[in-house]
Amino acid sequence: MKAARVPATRFGIRVWVKNAWTAFVDLLKNAETLDIIIMVLGYISMHLTFVSLFVSMRRMGSNFWLFATTLFSSVFAFLFGLIVTSKMGVQMNMILLSEGLPFLVVTIGFEKAIVLTKAVLSASLDTRRPQADKSKRIEKKYGMSPTSIGYAVQVAIGEKGYEIIRDYAIEICILVAGAASPVQGGLQQFCFLAAWILFFDCLLLFTFYTAILSIKLEINRIKRHVALRQALEDDGINRKVAENVAQSDDWPKADDTSGARETTIFGRKVRDSSIPKFKVLMVGGFLIINLLNICTLPFRGGNNNAALPTVTGLAGSSIPGVVSSPPMDPFKVASNGLDSIFESAKSFDRSTVVTILSPIKYELEYPSVHYATPSKGRSSYQQDGDEFNEYGMGGRVVNSILKSLEDPVLSKWIVVALALSVILNGYLFNAARWSIKEPLQMPPHHAVDAGELDRAERFNNSASVPTLKLPAIDPQARDELQTQPPTPATTDDEDDLVMFKKPSETQLRRTQSQMEKFIMEKRTHELNDREIVELSMQGKIPGYALEKTLKDTTRAVKIRRSIISRTAATAETTSLLERSKLPYEHYDYDRVLGACCENVIGYMPLPVGVAGPIVIDGQSFFLPMATTEGVLVASTSRGAKAINAGGGAVTVVTGDGMTRGPCVSFETLARAGAAKNWLDSELGQTTMANAFNSTSRFARLQSIKTAMAGTNLYPRFKTTTGDAMGMNMISKGVEHALSVMAESGFEDMDIISVSGNFCTDKKPAAVNWIDGRGKSVVAEAIIPGDVVKKVLKTDVDTLVELNIAKNLVGSAMAGSIGGFNAHAANIVTAIFLATGQDPAQNVESSNCITLMKNLRGNLQISVSMPSIEVGTLGGGTILEPQSAMLDLLGVRGSHPTNPGDNARKLARIVAAGVLAGELSLCSALAAGHLVRSHMAHNRSAPPTRTNTPAPSGAQTPVSSAVSSMQERAGLIMSPAAVSRAAR
Repeated sequence: MKAARVPATRFGIRVWVKNAWTAFVDLLKNAETLDIIIMVLGYISMHLTFVSLFVSMRRMGSNFWLFATTLFSSVFAFLFGLIVTSKMGVQMNMILLSEGLPFLVVTIGFEKAIVLTKAVLSASLDTRRPQADKSKRIEKKYGMSPTSIGYAVQVAIGEKGYEIIRDYAIEICILVAGAASPVQGGLQQFCFLAAWILFFDCLLLFTFYTAILSIKLEINRIKRHVALRQALEDDGINRKVAENVAQSDDWPKADDTSGARETTIFGRKVRDSSIPKFKVLMVGGFLIINLLNICTLPFRGGNNNAALPTVTGLAGSSIPGVVSSPPMDPFKVASNGLDSIFESAKSFDRSTVVTILSPIKYELEYPSVHYATPSKGRSSYQQDGDEFNEYGMGGRVVNSILKSLEDPVLSKWIVVALALSVILNGYLFNAARWSIKEPLQMPPHHAVDAGELDRAERFNNSASVPTLKLPAIDPQARDELQTQPPTPATTDDEDDLVMFKKPSETQLRRTQSQMEKFIMEKRTHELNDREIVELSMQGKIPGYALEKTLKDTTRAVKIRRSIISRTAATAETTSLLERSKLPYEHYDYDRVLGACCENVIGYMPLPVGVAGPIVIDGQSFFLPMATTEGVLVASTSRGAKAINAGGGAVTVVTGDGMTRGPCVSFETLARAGAAKNWLDSELGQTTMANAFNSTSRFARLQSIKTAMAGTNLYPRFKTTTGDAMGMNMISKGVEHALSVMAESGFEDMDIISVSGNFCTDKKPAAVNWIDGRGKSVVAEAIIPGDVVKKVLKTDVDTLVELNIAKNLVGSAMAGSIGGFNAHAANIVTAIFLATGQDPAQNVESSNCITLMKNLRGNLQISVSMPSIEVGTLGGGTILEPQSAMLDLLGVRGSHPTNPGDNARKLARIVAAGVLAGELSLCSALAAGHLVRSHMAHNRSAPPTRTNTPAPSGAQTPVSSAVSSMQERAGLIMSPAAVSRAAR
């Protein structure tokens, strides 16, 4: 019988959905229970595979786009494979696809896209800072910068491309074998389709997916750049400076050797400015095509029933049996219809007779109206394009374009391409405004290897090596160093990097036995850098002994950087150290080793500014401040200017004594009580003082305050330490004093620790706030009311009220200990870093209470700081830059006539600096200028500051300096303080 055309109805979609659901129900009824369970498990596994892909891409920094791109690539591969399979005559049905695709997805998965993505991201990390000579070779060979995205993709494909293609080839061969097998039931058709899907998936992985991945990397680079720049600007950094910092941190980046960034497309250089033009032309082209489609609607014919082409030839010949449909029981299929008839008869309560006939097979007779085959005598172009013939050649061209747009497949692809183009361009144009997670910031984590970790620990362990005596510490060691042969010319100390020289023909590489012989003969310093690194990596030369072995501290630092960069246990984090911007040259390491730092790899430069001048006890000072916080120096200078206008700051040292509180224990409480009573007695105090004072000509025990907890005793020794901060000095005296105490009838005493945290050092503690530690200083200034308004832009009463509400009540509400101030730690830490103090001791040194009151219309402000821990010799003060800043203040080293005066003077300067900082910040808060000043100072050129007015009064800086040299420290007030008290 011939088939007839069935007219479309308004309810086509509804009918299609209903028929599809009926077919699905029939399929379930026709299937076995085991088959249903297997299919459900297959679909669950397929969706878990999708979830695994999403999680993997998310871990690499992409929340959506790489996951979606991988799925799009797989879908395109499926569509391409389905089209090729259909063209080759292998017919597929939905039942076969729905049964086979889940298992194909689970079996093959998306591991190849994940592996390629990891390789590209790792390559982009590894090529952040290539060496200069390597960069030139890469640019010459590949025509692109080694830090570019294109080079990272090439490196990744070179590393993982062979493995990925090999896996694809193996899987395709297995599927081809399945397609050629005689097994019926749809296995041949599905294997044939799956082989083509994998072929196109491989093709799209290295083209479409790689292109999207490159775009993603570029977008992430833009986002990192913008985020870093905005963060710096929000922190108050000038926009130009923030942009420079962000540019220097960019990776991957485009090559910028010629001043204008360029890229290469098929070997031809294209500027960055050409890319936006190309994208605009691409979008415009799609819009013009669609406008042409709309404008030519009146010229189109009415016969739009285009027929899809049919291809035959392979079915039934090359692959036998692939077009046969799987058998189905017609009685089981008809059961659904019988159920419907039964329900209808039951609802209307009427009897119904059903006659079941034997199955009749219907088949369309070829040719049929459904095939829409054109007649032999007239072509399709002649049938549908007659109305354009009168327009000549132009009409036929327009007709051809319109026919291509009316094609049901091509028109859909044009719409999809336009949508993707709009989405992609919108994403690119707005990339800088969007925020997504950072991409993978580190390469895959390197598992901890016990052997590698042990070698690294032995390299960096200095416990078994005696302290190296160097000229800065022991003058007698200079002759010993100078008698050694100088560093051989084969080293390259002048270079910025450890660039090992290749052995020349006349200089052959030494054998292992020869190098070990040099070590035995203590001639290691005669080896070149490469040999020393090799021996150190083998464990022959400990890293902590490089200075002692090489007799050249700078060379030792350079080689240590090279060894650490090559240490396998930490390679993923330290590989860039050798080429890092941490400086190491032109520094006197003789002053560092054995005194300040071990295992040195360089030094950390800090910007140093000066605040002031500020008049302190009649003498003017510039305050050196090492800080990275903008406006801090400028703010302190403003406070100093206001203080100078009121006659300067007056300081009083109320206490001077460093403390150490050991912990000792006894078996019984009675013995512990007896020991406490002895320590508190006059005999105990005298005995301990004599023992302690015998250990140093500067350290003098002032008092011992003993606390008791159970059978534990905590005697807190308070001593003077001269001009040194004195922690090492006092620890040695405490140890000797405790040994004398044990000999005085307390042999059963057990010394738990020389420091029992009752000192208290580098920790916030009420005992320091109450009893003091180090230098206890009070600084005061009286600011005239008109200066408060003119310089500080506020008034006296407002400042007094703000100080009470903020520094006193606010800190009390927070339960603060010693934190009744605005930002004393800022000034203390900045001066500590500049003058070589211990930065960790800013914890107790920043204990401060700021008080303000209205004194007859003027502002009286004071800061009380009971535990400033400073010294002018020892520790970091021996370093030349820090010593220079102590020279700037006139307090370097020990005082020639009265040891301790220099350290007390430095403590006075710190307190006065805190006074200036407190005054300025509180004024800015009162006037509401804090945020505005930070933005103004860091975003524009600093304003020119006028000279600070000289203090009024008959006293001159020279006379005040002479008088301050004569006054004794302690509770004695300076002349300025005496005159101020007499008012």
